[in-house]
Amino acid sequence: MRRFVFTGGTAVVTGAASGIGEALVHGLARRGSDLVLVDRDAGRLDAVVAAVRAAHPDRQLTAYVVDLADAAATARVAEEIRRRHPALRLLVNNAGVALGGRFDQVSLDEFSWVVDVNFRAVAQLTHALLPTLRVEPGAHLVNVSSLFGIIAPAGQTAYAASKFAVRGFTEALRQELAGEGIGVTCVHPGGIRTRIAQNARVGAGVPAEEFETGRRQFEKLLTIDPARAAEVILRGVHRRRGRVLIGWSAKLPDLLARVAPVSYQRVLAFALDRVAGDATRRLTTGSPAPAQRQPEAPPAQRQPEAPPAADPAGEPA
Repeated sequence: MRRFVFTGGTAVVTGAASGIGEALVHGLARRGSDLVLVDRDAGRLDAVVAAVRAAHPDRQLTAYVVDLADAAATARVAEEIRRRHPALRLLVNNAGVALGGRFDQVSLDEFSWVVDVNFRAVAQLTHALLPTLRVEPGAHLVNVSSLFGIIAPAGQTAYAASKFAVRGFTEALRQELAGEGIGVTCVHPGGIRTRIAQNARVGAGVPAEEFETGRRQFEKLLTIDPARAAEVILRGVHRRRGRVLIGWSAKLPDLLARVAPVSYQRVLAFALDRVAGDATRRLTTGSPAPAQRQPEAPPAQRQPEAPPAADPAGEPA
């Protein structure tokens, strides 16, 4: 398959108002792509649009404010994108949400909210926009999974379930589209500094103070700049990589999960204990707390970080 050409094509990016999504928008604009941006945060989305227009006044930009948890609203936006952009070259399903708490601490409505945004919306938008990708020769699809689409720590049942689903969906779709000249990339970010922790919901059964303790400690593990992550993703798209892992914090657990698919949690617990302390280890692995303390609730994070390496982005992708 020939390398992907950004210049002159139109790219759709969800979760475009912050984090990896915002960085992807700027990276795509620099490479000559016109843009369709999707996010639920109207204020931040307006700021991203203004910044891109100021830096790249020749780019065509369209922005849609939509909560991807709402299937009906997502369908309306997808139809509007199809109407206004009958030929798309790139679709990046990046939007994601997080939820803190063990399975028995969250409600089924909270669990479903994560699955709706992180997986159902990915499948829904891909289904709606695939015909527009087929129109454009050399089109490409990117679905952002997670480190938690490779390993599944305690306290992240909803998030891991949704990201493993994204991974399986993407890998199957890659095979289905291989003969049509449409590239498909599954992205597994490691510890990226995004707003997902700040915007995470707390499970109904999780004490707020315990969640906040875990969130603060977990943020110590997020070391990779979103702009760096976006560049790794875009280079992977250009090279038509089927799988992109960002950072050694994703690559080492990936290797560990291959070597020890059942017992990797013990090694992960040791590594986290060295990097961020006993509390974070318990939050991520579900290991027992000392007898005199109650176990703290796990934080809601998209990409937890394993021990940082000298090159945090872990090149090459």
